[in-house]
Amino acid sequence: MKHIFLVLMTFLGLEGFAQTNPSFYSKQLKFPRVREAVKLKGKNVDDILKSKGINTQKYDMFIRAFKKERILEVWVKNQDSQQYVLAKTYDFCATTGELGPKRRSGDRQMPEGFYTINAFNPQSEYILSFRVGYPNASDLKFADPVNPGDNIFIHGSCLTIGCIPVGDDLIKELYLFAIKAKNSGNDIPVHIFPTKLSDENYNMLKQDYSSKTNLIEFWSWLKPGYQYFESTHKLPKVTIASDGKYVVN
Repeated sequence: MKHIFLVLMTFLGLEGFAQTNPSFYSKQLKFPRVREAVKLKGKNVDDILKSKGINTQKYDMFIRAFKKERILEVWVKNQDSQQYVLAKTYDFCATTGELGPKRRSGDRQMPEGFYTINAFNPQSEYILSFRVGYPNASDLKFADPVNPGDNIFIHGSCLTIGCIPVGDDLIKELYLFAIKAKNSGNDIPVHIFPTKLSDENYNMLKQDYSSKTNLIEFWSWLKPGYQYFESTHKLPKVTIASDGKYVVN
């Protein structure tokens, strides 16, 4: 969904929201909706983090989303640790499109792949939102070369044509998790999968989409990333080959 950034980016400075700077969190607090989120959800966020043994002022965050299950998971860890712990799971409150990656503007598809959060919008028309870095180098190998689409957000409300909405109330909590983590200095990875890619589910996909060999091949690139994190709770190292294929190390 389209969001207007130029005015906000000028207001915040430092070339845009994706840039980490020492006062990122305090800059976010200049916005009324962020201050309201802190008032309503700040204690919840800190209590969840403390219950997981996480430093509330300095932590890393990782997001996994599953389209078929319609859930988004927030994982966190202290920065001196390698393993993440599950902090909270959120339901999509609406969905659109089918299983499979996004390939052009207007296809109503949620992306699938390995991304990072690259922008925050505290004045979103959907209350609060942060942007998934679609299209990445892999998407650009396969998407429409003229208009692959962009501006894929995790946001409030329950409307979507390709974004991930969690509702107006829960976005306040989720946004706080994200801006506090961003203030700690590291990127926030986002992995979006068609479903939980267990062996059983992957075999079901191969049966259900047997005529779409391109989809099965694409999902075979995602599966090692899902499996590695699922078994270790550590982030896999993902690169993109010259042909657009995801390679999980």
